[in-house]
Amino acid sequence: MGVQTIMLAATLYGKSELNIPTTNLIIAILIIQLVAIPGAYFMAKLASSWGNFNTLMVAVLIWIGACVVGYFIPRDGVVQFYSLAILVGFVMGGIQSVSRSTYAKLMPETHDTTSFFSFYDVTEKIAIVIGMFSFGLINEITGSQRNSVLALCIFFIIGFILLYRTSKQTENAII
Repeated sequence: MGVQTIMLAATLYGKSELNIPTTNLIIAILIIQLVAIPGAYFMAKLASSWGNFNTLMVAVLIWIGACVVGYFIPRDGVVQFYSLAILVGFVMGGIQSVSRSTYAKLMPETHDTTSFFSFYDVTEKIAIVIGMFSFGLINEITGSQRNSVLALCIFFIIGFILLYRTSKQTENAII
């Protein structure tokens, strides 16, 4: 929920809360997309040596840090926003690729992988709805998107706990 929400709400946050000009937001989106490519490769290398779950847990901790940093970016902080965009892009590419490969490794032996990945996509869409609803609700209640960004840490903390528990349950599996 947290990753998808950040991807969708980043420009909204930059525009309305940080007063970042539209041109700079477009540049930040391009930075995120370009940096996601080497991030995916780096995380894949990390996963091959540390394991998928450990890599995902490190990525989630970085996401928590990114939310905290995002909370403290000053208005008109274009340079800080770009720096955060680099971090977000790098981790975004990695967490998406390693998440999908971990999911594929956890699937039972089957020739119908399409059904499993369709389920994965549906849960991703549900997460987007819940995440964006939470982001908007917290903004509405508190009057600040900064609080919404900080509250996303809750989703990441829950995700970290679930990853940790799952990694302990599948310790003997080759993941």
